Amino acid sequence: MTALWRILIALAGLMGAAGVALAAKAAHDADAARLATASTMLLFHACALLGTVALAERGIVARRIGLLAAIGLVLGAALFSGDLMMRQFAGDRLFPFAAPTGGMLLIGGWLVLALAALWPRRA
Repeated sequence: MTALWRILIALAGLMGAAGVALAAKAAHDADAARLATASTMLLFHACALLGTVALAERGIVARRIGLLAAIGLVLGAALFSGDLMMRQFAGDRLFPFAAPTGGMLLIGGWLVLALAALWPRRA
C-alpha cells in the first residue's frame, strides 16, 4: 500500500471524527441545520472514501481513476462542509461558490468512481 492510500485513509478518519463532532455540536445548538448537514456529508463521504480506497488499492476498480475519485470525494467534502461550518461559526462563507464547488466535486467523485468500475482491465 502506497503512502497516498494511507493518507487517504487517514483523511477518512479525520472526516469521520469531524462528522461526529459536528453532529454532537448540532444536537446541542438551537439553530444548527448547517452543522447537521456538514456532519452528514463528512460521515457519509468518509465511508465512501474508505470503500473507494479499498476497491482501488485491491484493483477491483481501475486504480488511477479510483484514486482520482477518492481525491474528488475528499476535496468536495472539505469544501462543502467547510463552507457550511464557516457560515455557522464565522457568519461568512469560505469563499464565493465554495459549497456548490464542493458539491460538484462530490458528484464528480461519484461519477469518476462509476467510470473506474467500468474501465476495461488491462490484459
